[in-house]
Amino acid sequence: MPIRFIGETNIDFLGKRKASFVLSAILIIIGIVAAVMVSTGQANLGIEFIGGTMVEGYFENPVSTADLRTALSGGGFGEAEIQRLEGREEANTFLIRIKAEEGGGARKAQDIIAVLEENFPNNTFHMDSVHEVGPAVGETLQSQARWAVIVSLLGILVYITLRFDFRFGVAATIATFHDVLVVLGIFFLLNKEITLLVVSALLTLAGYSLTDTVVVYDRIRENLKKFHKKADFVPAVNRSINDVLSRTIMTSLTVLIVVGAIYIAGGPVLRDFALALIFGVLVGTYSSVFVASPVYVEWEARKPRRFKA
Repeated sequence: MPIRFIGETNIDFLGKRKASFVLSAILIIIGIVAAVMVSTGQANLGIEFIGGTMVEGYFENPVSTADLRTALSGGGFGEAEIQRLEGREEANTFLIRIKAEEGGGARKAQDIIAVLEENFPNNTFHMDSVHEVGPAVGETLQSQARWAVIVSLLGILVYITLRFDFRFGVAATIATFHDVLVVLGIFFLLNKEITLLVVSALLTLAGYSLTDTVVVYDRIRENLKKFHKKADFVPAVNRSINDVLSRTIMTSLTVLIVVGAIYIAGGPVLRDFALALIFGVLVGTYSSVFVASPVYVEWEARKPRRFKA
């Protein structure tokens, strides 16, 4: 007998699908606006997408990340991203990222060194390397990120179609696309920086959302074998969602505990990645119940195939 996080439920999820469609439509519109802003460079993009300079080096004596950030802010680099590189031979190794501006990467690297020399006169900073990401590279990475999302959605469509049928595949793809857009929209509204790590999180949550959707679809397929009348279709789908509700909640809570730990203890580099996954788990759980299954139900209601009139 399966372990249930909650008892037997009989919630009319599909009875609330119109309200969920309205909510999802609003969130998707925000996500589309965010996607357009990202594509046109008007969002808060990381240096991978808009270009910039990365300076790696180490101090001879210990320096805290807070002191380094204060020094860079005072020198006009308030938006600098600072990452302490652990596991290096030099214990005080840092990676400093500065977004692109007019003037070129070499000048900016020299300005960073000048600020550090001014603020830490008795603690020499040894520069190991300077990397510049140009606008052309940023545009290429943007294009590759878009294609990665498109290819993943097409893969989901093919996989679900082969495992179930085409209608399930389209509904699952819509739900996954919904999740990616919603999380992107949330990040845009919060003015969070869109980096390659965030794109990786979006692709990760696409896989998570798909897994949850497949579990619901498996139960729907099993329950539909027991019914042969059109009137039984919506109750069968509702029953299926209720059957896996406990499993869905337990899985989501488990993932949230792990991702929450990464968000709290993973440091600033992983914080936005973890935050995107947190939003993704919540949105993915919502979409598997209120988007994936209702879309399939609406399609069947308008153009019946399983239950002919």
